[in-house]
Amino acid sequence: MKKGAGIIFRSVILILIGVAIGLLIGGNNFSSRYLDGPTVRNDKLAKVLQLVRQNYVDSVNVDSVEGVTANNLLQNLDPHSVYLPPKQAQAINEKLEGGFNGFGIEYQLLRDTLFITQVYPNGPAQKAGLVSGDAIIDINSKKFSGTDLTPEKVDNIFTDEKNKQLALNVITPTDQHSKAFTVKRGYVDLSSIDAYYMATPTIGYVKISKFASTTDNDFRHALTDLKQQGMKKLILDIRGNGGGYLNTATAMANEFLTKGQLIVYTKGSHEQRTDYFATDSGVFQQGKMAVLIDEYSASASEILAGALQDLDRAVIVGRRSFGKGLVQQQFPFDDGSAVNLTVARYYTPSGRSIQKSYAGGVNNYHNELSNRMKKGELFSARSNMNDSLFKQQSPYHTLGGKQVYSHGGIMPDIFIPADSSEDTELIQELDDNQLFSAYVLDRMQPTLSKYSSAEDFVNHFAVNGNMFDDFIIYASGTIKEMDPSDIIISKQTIKLLLKAYAARFKWGDEAYFETVNNEDTGFKKAVEAIK
Repeated sequence: MKKGAGIIFRSVILILIGVAIGLLIGGNNFSSRYLDGPTVRNDKLAKVLQLVRQNYVDSVNVDSVEGVTANNLLQNLDPHSVYLPPKQAQAINEKLEGGFNGFGIEYQLLRDTLFITQVYPNGPAQKAGLVSGDAIIDINSKKFSGTDLTPEKVDNIFTDEKNKQLALNVITPTDQHSKAFTVKRGYVDLSSIDAYYMATPTIGYVKISKFASTTDNDFRHALTDLKQQGMKKLILDIRGNGGGYLNTATAMANEFLTKGQLIVYTKGSHEQRTDYFATDSGVFQQGKMAVLIDEYSASASEILAGALQDLDRAVIVGRRSFGKGLVQQQFPFDDGSAVNLTVARYYTPSGRSIQKSYAGGVNNYHNELSNRMKKGELFSARSNMNDSLFKQQSPYHTLGGKQVYSHGGIMPDIFIPADSSEDTELIQELDDNQLFSAYVLDRMQPTLSKYSSAEDFVNHFAVNGNMFDDFIIYASGTIKEMDPSDIIISKQTIKLLLKAYAARFKWGDEAYFETVNNEDTGFKKAVEAIK
């Protein structure tokens, strides 16, 4: 499971998340000739598929075979050139837009009842009056709770475009009497900024998990708000950020750089070199910065981190990033499917490509992160430098002369080892079964009502030993066998996650990240680095 600021887990969200984004060229329209041009003479692939369609012994979904065949072809080129079936292509594109059409809730199924765990600000559900903790009993005058609910059944109701509005009968957390609400489907704005807040009286914190079409505007709004609260320095957290649009990454870098500074350049066999320069319109060109990265920071995240490192604009804190230096262009087909094809490589201002090798094949490439763990790299800076990639003298240097490395990701200036207690099998099982949020729904709502604000809760609440023991007993109803040693190793992480989930349930993402960051070594080091 991907992690961002320390540990990041989420409830089931009523939007399709899709696959890893990578780095996409956005905002350009390409002619359909790329996809539907003249048939290549002696097109063996098309002929083979035709033979299968007309002569194979069993009935075959040739469209599915065609997709698999196309993907196998693309994967022989590089790991990031892929064929996307229609739903997958749609999911990726929706994730990178600034919102979606729906009702604007997150939910959890508990005892065959749907509980609302989050209501998106200014979305249809919030406007109708729904709140976190509401239990949906009936929908459109038909019994809903206790009808063998599944995530698929719930998704079908809430994502079906035909359902323009829903009449909901709910039991609220503050009143056990049912209430009726009518929710109309509408556009739900989604900020691509996960959270922002003042970490100290002068240091602002911003968490970004993707580089979407609205990220730069969302970031400018966050920075304006933070400046009004007294921000002079900034921590930018892009841990777990798998990428997004190339032009969004350059727009973000532009916010921190001065006019004429090179941000990144791209080039390929069929793509001439394109340089991206800062324009002097940035909102934070002065002031100390720290950027948090980890092994899941990829692509657009690496463009931003690489530019700020090469130009000595920020200190990079964390662990070596993923190592994706390829640029994809999405080419759509008429049926909604698409091909994400690598069209260029990108290079940081110092001229380095940070793409890790894929010469060993796709499987080895995708196992590279687990190999880092086996070699001890995630736990020791020394293991990083023992890697043959980094032993050799690097010809690349920052603007101030500091040596930097290529071919394998962005190496941080300050290394933060991974915390093995955050990734035990028990933690994974608890999260997979949504037991943290379930416990908050079942047991912690009376406790939450005692706190007047998120700040009050974050600063004064702690999960005590009795609550921890009660949670383990509660979880044992679902997870029948728990390793006692895992319980001991994971104890502090479990207590932290219970508090963080409770904070998010009541006050949203900013309270979640503030809770997690208070115990996060990387965050603390970033604060120290710019203090």
